[in-house]
Amino acid sequence: MVKNILIFVFIILGMVVILNFSDHNLKRAVDACLAGSQKLSKSKITDLDEAKKFCEEEIKKNKN
Repeated sequence: MVKNILIFVFIILGMVVILNFSDHNLKRAVDACLAGSQKLSKSKITDLDEAKKFCEEEIKKNKN
């Protein structure tokens, strides 16, 4: 009985950790996209909000 409760607690804890870090990974991917697009483009990006929105959409599209 105690073993089953511990397994259940560890599963719930693991799910919470995964859900918290998935947002962190998305943020890191968007930051990398912005940095890469600035490095690769001949003209520097002037509107960072628009570039960030574009990167988020592309990452979410590729994720699914």
